[in-house]
Amino acid sequence: MLRGRDDEFARLDGLLEAVRSGEGRVLLLHGEPGVGKTALLDYLAGRARGFRVLRITGVQSEVELVFAGLHQLCAPMNDRFGRLPAPQREALRTALGLSSGPVPDRFLVGLAALGLLAEAAEERPLLCLVDDAQWLDHASMQALAFAARRLLAESVAIVFAARDSVAEQAGLPELEITGLPDGDARNLLRAALPALQDQQVLDRVVAEARGNPLALVELAKESNPAELAGGFGLPGPQALTGRIREIYERRAVRLPARTRLLLLAAAAEPGGTAAVLWRAAERLAVGIGAAAPAVAAGLVQIDDRVSFRHPLARSAVYWAASPDERRRVHRVLAEVIDPRTDPDRRVWHAAHGTQGPSEDVAAELASSAARARARGGLSAAAAFLARAVELTPDPARRQERAMAAARAAYQAGTLETALRMLSIAEADSLDPLRHGQVSLMRAQIAFAADRGSDAPGMLLEAAGRLQPHDAPLARETYLEAISAALFAGPLATGGGQLEAAEAARSAPSPGGPARPADLLLDGLTTLIIDGHAAGATALEPALRAFTDPELPPEDGLRWLWLAGISAATMWDHETWNACATRHLRLARESRRTTAFPLALTGSIAVKMVAGELNTASALIEEVRTIAEAVGTVHPPYGALHAAAWLGREAEHDELMRTIVADAIRRGEGSALLTGGWTTALLYNSLGRYEEALAAASEVTGLPQRETSAVVGWALVEYVEAAVRSGAPDRAAGAFRRLSERTSASGTDWALSVEARCRALLSSGAAAEECYREAIGRIDRTAVRPETARVRLLYGEWLRRERRQRDAREHLRTAHESFTAMGMRAFARRAERELLATAQQPRKRALETAGELTAQEFQIVRLVREGLSNPEIGARLFISPRTVEWHLRKTFIKLGITSRRQLQRAGTNGARPRPDPIA
Repeated sequence: MLRGRDDEFARLDGLLEAVRSGEGRVLLLHGEPGVGKTALLDYLAGRARGFRVLRITGVQSEVELVFAGLHQLCAPMNDRFGRLPAPQREALRTALGLSSGPVPDRFLVGLAALGLLAEAAEERPLLCLVDDAQWLDHASMQALAFAARRLLAESVAIVFAARDSVAEQAGLPELEITGLPDGDARNLLRAALPALQDQQVLDRVVAEARGNPLALVELAKESNPAELAGGFGLPGPQALTGRIREIYERRAVRLPARTRLLLLAAAAEPGGTAAVLWRAAERLAVGIGAAAPAVAAGLVQIDDRVSFRHPLARSAVYWAASPDERRRVHRVLAEVIDPRTDPDRRVWHAAHGTQGPSEDVAAELASSAARARARGGLSAAAAFLARAVELTPDPARRQERAMAAARAAYQAGTLETALRMLSIAEADSLDPLRHGQVSLMRAQIAFAADRGSDAPGMLLEAAGRLQPHDAPLARETYLEAISAALFAGPLATGGGQLEAAEAARSAPSPGGPARPADLLLDGLTTLIIDGHAAGATALEPALRAFTDPELPPEDGLRWLWLAGISAATMWDHETWNACATRHLRLARESRRTTAFPLALTGSIAVKMVAGELNTASALIEEVRTIAEAVGTVHPPYGALHAAAWLGREAEHDELMRTIVADAIRRGEGSALLTGGWTTALLYNSLGRYEEALAAASEVTGLPQRETSAVVGWALVEYVEAAVRSGAPDRAAGAFRRLSERTSASGTDWALSVEARCRALLSSGAAAEECYREAIGRIDRTAVRPETARVRLLYGEWLRRERRQRDAREHLRTAHESFTAMGMRAFARRAERELLATAQQPRKRALETAGELTAQEFQIVRLVREGLSNPEIGARLFISPRTVEWHLRKTFIKLGITSRRQLQRAGTNGARPRPDPIA
């Protein structure tokens, strides 16, 4: 079966050599059943001299047993658990059921698996072979794919073999295994069946098998004399997988009844432990000797483990049996498995051995679901609960379990399963409270699916249903509706911000002391309905609550991002920064990787506005790292913001094309608002004012009730672009709308922006007074880009007033600030103005000995924060060994030799590549 595989051999040999030299490697072999994937894994194992080889196989019937595959892989390395950092060690032990503890973050489990593989490879290279990966349980596949994506400087290879690439394997290097060429296929067939001489028959078999080695061998074995005599008996074409399964079914049917029953027990028990099979044989009264004919037929091998010749053989045996026979065997297996050591496998068999409702089994399944959830196996918990729903006789309890199953499936990201469970819950009559809860979950599923235009209306409907029966939950749902309306923006259907706020105003007041979420709901409702003047006052208690040190962590994780957006809307950078910083800290402390993207995106925006572009770029890279680690597309808004600030027009345009198309498809209108603002910002920086005005108009032309912070920022760009385009009347109208927001806020940032825009619309002494006020106020803030921009505008005005010396001072300061922050286009605009005053700008030479990659820059930043290599690895989802590998490269680039020098010298002027200022 390995003939004709020279290209595959070369690829696999190259993989082993790379690992021997200290590099990590991952590869996904995929192809149809029987094409030779397992044989290639055997080839790898045989060639891995000097390696430690670990091998596991996914089993279709085990997909509901949480971390079953990871347990197989990690068990031989349990002596190295103690070398892992404590959080990773405890997460892994909890996930594998070896200890109890808080529900482990699934990605912390993946990081622990990576660390364990790296530790095991310290003594000799490690080769991990994962066969039939498509049938590995979801949690194990996710953890192993996570670890595989992070391999770099570890002497570890992970090779998956699967029928098709599944979602968790997206992005892994692939090698498609196809059928053998005709010549090799004929040679294999002749070797399997030397008596076959008829060329016509040989060609027919080769054509039918399509080069599939297993099919060639098995079809040859099953061919009768009539088929070999001239081809007249050959069957018509059908699916190859079905043909092979039929072959195995025919072999099984020819076995004695006692052997078939024992073989069915072996097929039904995926654990593969021979001792369990022999106990089942005793209960079934078939005896150990019944196994001999199955072994002789080549269907199964039995030593201390039970293994079928091929997964299709297991499948054929299992599904060839009658439903009654399958249920009988599952009941027996449930009886012989120890409920104390393996309760989940036992109840799994009990569930498949039950015909009709059974509360006892359903209750055990619910207990298994709770254990799976405690180990971080949300998909497994949903699967156990879904089966429990099918077996629950009492309608009220069935409805309750269906709701629980829907919630677990929603949290696991299996939204179709969640919707199916909700449909089951709705099959029985719902009381008003439960009806509201179902409506809420449907709305949350819709929002999770695409953050699109339908979610706000659905959340409003759910809040209305909940309001008479659960006022606190209704208020939270109204807040979710306002949040969803922010995402949907101008594309919202069935209710935007105004409709959500008006509905929320009808909600009953909190029964007891107002929670932070209650205060935020009241503040945002007032802002949206009554405007910024009233909203600024109403939001003050909410923003105080969310910056209070006693804020409950759960409230922070859920609502701090919205509180931060509210502060940004009020031009309150200090509070916005406090909310974003705390949100990111809580996300890190909670180790909930799923909370990171939103927390990181908030921090990126606040750092950008503060001019900390290097820090923001590092956070953008962290978002990319997390997205890569979990195999998802990373949110592009931070990158879009950065491209505009940094003056990278081509990059910004490419991002815009992607974002706009995706936003329109999903109905996420906030992306269009952000894109319009960043486009206006970019074109103003480039001095292309008419294009900036057109872009800003797309945002500012929205209804006045649109309270997004981006709309206020777009008004600023509109005023500047309109003035520079010779449209002062249009600028004046935008300024009136802007001043309603900034005057209400009263922060130095807001009033500086207002004074700067008023200066653009003024002349003479009035303009200069406004510029000076704008500079005085903005200098008291941390919003550095705004400081540079007002000095640029003032310098431009001074030059036009022919006050060259004064103009040079402000233009030089602006140019140096823009250059230091990496704002290329604004720096060039300031440079052009300086040249017009007959002064050359100072050239800022790069001091670094070499450019750092984005990840190297991240590592340097974290070293300076005092983090150890294991801590940095946990932050960036890489192993400590990979951190050390990056540090060695960084030392060479920066011309240093120690970590102490790096902490003292920092990046020595380096930036993430590509450097924004040449």
